[in-house]
Amino acid sequence: MNFHGKTFVVTGVSSGIGSDTAKLVRLQGGRVIGIDRHVPALTLDGFVQADLSTPEAIDAAVAQLPAQVDALCNIAGVPGTAPVDLVARVNYLGLRHLTEALLPRMPEGGSVVNIASILGAEWPQRLEAHRALAETAGFAAGQAWLAAHAVSQERCYQYFKEALIVWTYTQSQKTFLARGIRMNCVAPGPVMTPILGDFVQMLGEERVQKDAHRMKRPAFSDEVAPVVAFLCSDAARWVSGINLPVDGGLASTYI
Repeated sequence: MNFHGKTFVVTGVSSGIGSDTAKLVRLQGGRVIGIDRHVPALTLDGFVQADLSTPEAIDAAVAQLPAQVDALCNIAGVPGTAPVDLVARVNYLGLRHLTEALLPRMPEGGSVVNIASILGAEWPQRLEAHRALAETAGFAAGQAWLAAHAVSQERCYQYFKEALIVWTYTQSQKTFLARGIRMNCVAPGPVMTPILGDFVQMLGEERVQKDAHRMKRPAFSDEVAPVVAFLCSDAARWVSGINLPVDGGLASTYI
């Protein structure tokens, strides 16, 4: 992969998959502007400290970003142990708002990669609802739809990862045909990140132990980052509208 002359925006840049993606892109010659609530302990070409849970904060962050962005890696997220409204705002509504704000700055050949999850695999069971949410225009309209269609705390993380996959599917071809910009998802299984403990708490010890035999171990974040980078590269220039599992074969064990 060669990212010389390319500018990336990477959210969640201060830890985990975001941090490793930024390091890899810079190693391959790219310019990385990071966004995170926390100041990163790594070398970047620019950094915007921002909370991606409100449209006002996102708009303020966008105002500080370059006029041209070649790739957007939407990696920031909160676990399902956070309040439902916060999970909705960060993992779905805010991600969507940031993407829609940056798409006009992206040239043909640009790429958007969204971090979904293996836990979003059941999206077909709620396709009608996810399509309806995807069709809402803007952050406030999305919040209003969710206020009328309550999501439980127990399933909120899975629900909004499902919704993200469906939104990516429904938007990707429109964007690719109109602008030549690709949009894809990466769906990791469990990953050794600072919030892995939250996922264990969210799923419950019984579910975790039940699934433990299905995989060798959780992934390391530097095993997911190269897949994100690949989808942003010219090598993936004809890959658009997919949800790519990066889970050590975990998804295959449910067939």
